[in-house]
Amino acid sequence: MTVMHDGQQTLTMGQAARELELRTGELELAVQLGAVHTIPAGNARGPGAAHHRRRVPAGEIARLRSEPDYPDAFRERIRTVGTTEAATLMGIGPGRFLRLTKSGCFSPVRFYVNRYGALVWLYLASEVAAFADRAPDLLHANTPAAMRTMLDEGQDWRARQWRGRRVAQLMGQAADAWEAAAVIAAVLPPEEFASVVQDPAERAVLRGLKPHFASVITATAAARESFESVLVAEAFDEVLWYRVNLHRAVERARDEAPDRTRSVTHGLSRMPRRRRPAAPTGPGRRGPSDPHTGRNRPSWTTETSSLPSRS
Repeated sequence: MTVMHDGQQTLTMGQAARELELRTGELELAVQLGAVHTIPAGNARGPGAAHHRRRVPAGEIARLRSEPDYPDAFRERIRTVGTTEAATLMGIGPGRFLRLTKSGCFSPVRFYVNRYGALVWLYLASEVAAFADRAPDLLHANTPAAMRTMLDEGQDWRARQWRGRRVAQLMGQAADAWEAAAVIAAVLPPEEFASVVQDPAERAVLRGLKPHFASVITATAAARESFESVLVAEAFDEVLWYRVNLHRAVERARDEAPDRTRSVTHGLSRMPRRRRPAAPTGPGRRGPSDPHTGRNRPSWTTETSSLPSRS
C-alpha cells in the first residue's frame, strides 16, 4: 500500500523491492550507492530510524522500471563479488587481489560475518573491472615498495575504506546538521566522542540520532565482535580525521539549530559533568595526519577524499 508523504506517493523498502523485482539486500545496496532515491519516513522514531526507515517514491519506481533491460541491467550495476570472483574478473590470483584490497586500492561496499566469525568483504563488480582497466601495472608488475611495506606492517584498509564510504553515504542522506554530526560521532570510540562533545545534552541528541550502518546477522559472540570492529575507527590518523570533522559538524549544528538540545538539558542539568578524557597518545600510533590528504594515506587508495558539506 502506498502512502502520501510530502505530496507524493511512497512505498516501504519491502514494497519497493517487490515492485522493482529486487531482493531486499539488492535494494538496500542500491539505495546506499545512490542508484535509488529515497526519502525519510515521516514517522521514523528511535536510533537510526531517520536513516533506516526510508521510503521510495512511486515516481522513482516508475523511472527505474522504464529503463532499458530492467531489471537485468540494473542488477548488473549493483552486482557484488567476493575475493575469488573478483580476482577472476581481474585475471589475477586471490592472493594478489587480497593484497590490493588490504592496501586500499578500492573500497568494499558490503560485508557479512561467516559462521566462523570471520569478516567476508564484497566489492562492486563494476568497480573491480574499472580498477583493472585503470591500473594494469598493479595487477601484474612487482608490488610497489610502499605497498609492500604497508602490508608487511600488517595494515588492512578494508574496514577503514568501508567506513569512509558509508559515512559519506549517510551524511548525504542527513536531514539536518545534527543528523550529519551523528553519522560522524557513530564511528568514533566512546572516549573520543566524549572528548570532542563534552556537553551531555549534545551527546544525548547525537546518540539518539545514531544511524543504521549495516544489516549483518550476528548469531554468535565472535560474529558480534567482528561486526562491531568494523563500525568504529581505530587507527590514530583515522580517529583524528573524524574528531576534527565531528568538531566542525557540531559547531555547524549549534549555529543552525541551537535549540535542538533544550528538550534534554533539563533532565541532565543535575548530572555531574564527566571529566574530559585525555587525548590519545603513546608509542606505535600513526599520525597525526589526515587519512584523506596526509602523508600516511597511500597514493593508490580510493578512500573518500572528503566528507559531504552541508550548505
